[in-house]
Amino acid sequence: MKQETGPETIQRVLSAYELGRKLRQLRLRKKIALADLGKHTGLSPSMLSQLENGKMIPTLPTLARIAMVFDVGLDHFFGDKRGQKLFSVVRAQERMRFPERPDAPDPSYSFECLTFASQGRGLQAYLAEFPYRAPSKRGEHFHDGSEFLFVLDGALAIRFQGEDHELRTGDSVLLDSSEPHSYRGLEKNGARAVVVTLPPRI
Repeated sequence: MKQETGPETIQRVLSAYELGRKLRQLRLRKKIALADLGKHTGLSPSMLSQLENGKMIPTLPTLARIAMVFDVGLDHFFGDKRGQKLFSVVRAQERMRFPERPDAPDPSYSFECLTFASQGRGLQAYLAEFPYRAPSKRGEHFHDGSEFLFVLDGALAIRFQGEDHELRTGDSVLLDSSEPHSYRGLEKNGARAVVVTLPPRI
């Protein structure tokens, strides 16, 4: 199977929003011709036609200009599809690996997003790798909501409210992620885990 490139992945994910179809529906509802829409947006009719037919993906500034003409927010284009139930497959070869922070010289973990193709999801899931780190290199972080972690293999130390908790293969934990917490691998080969973050309850 041919591996998908980064631009191809972005193209596929954005195509799922059907931006062209939504743009065409807006234009027809307002009864505006392509030439007239071009005058209002400063975009050529041929470009607008390609956008509507899905032959070109609009940039965010282009989409913002179009949205202003129709007096809608950008959420009109990126909202949930009505009448469709959530179902999203992410292939292993499509995932991209990121460090804890782009500027971190020695990240305490790296992750791959398992749900990047989903729209309107309330949770986020990651495959995370935690390299071995000494206790002195512990780095705490926090964010709104809750966090669930399931250890796939290896040994992992989680520090929460000043206490260290050791987790091994098959162990799991659910925590309030608004409290400062940190992770570090305990063994030479580190640890791998599935991490699911949940937004705060309203």
